[in-house]
Amino acid sequence: MKKELIISLALLTLIITACAGQTPQTQTKPAAPPQLESSTSTSANSSTIAQSSGASVSFAKDVMPIFENSCTSCHGTNQMKAGLDLRTYKSLMAGSSNGPVIVVGNSAGSFLVQQVVNGKMPKRGSKLTPEQIKTISDWINAGSQNN
Repeated sequence: MKKELIISLALLTLIITACAGQTPQTQTKPAAPPQLESSTSTSANSSTIAQSSGASVSFAKDVMPIFENSCTSCHGTNQMKAGLDLRTYKSLMAGSSNGPVIVVGNSAGSFLVQQVVNGKMPKRGSKLTPEQIKTISDWINAGSQNN
């Protein structure tokens, strides 16, 4: 018993000594996918996307390629699901047969963002990455310019 106590104390001393003088480092975790509170959900665990500056996000260079790779086969090229055409800025801003899908300056209130964050879209193929969702959200939050 006494031998075990001595070994434990020695190990504890070694650990403390090894850690002494080291500055604690903060760990950075990969960004988790943003979560949105849907208009029908009252879940306490849901949070909204933070409003962020996306002034440097371009519709043509940054957002449109995401739509072309993941969305336009069902919303423009081969089909026009829910009347939503994502092939052009003008058709995106026109919305779907159910109404607008973008709320300029408010990605958290934009139906399109809610659908991709909740994993409901795209229905076929890979879901959008957190970076892709952030790009779209930043563009919307910056004013949804046709740039």
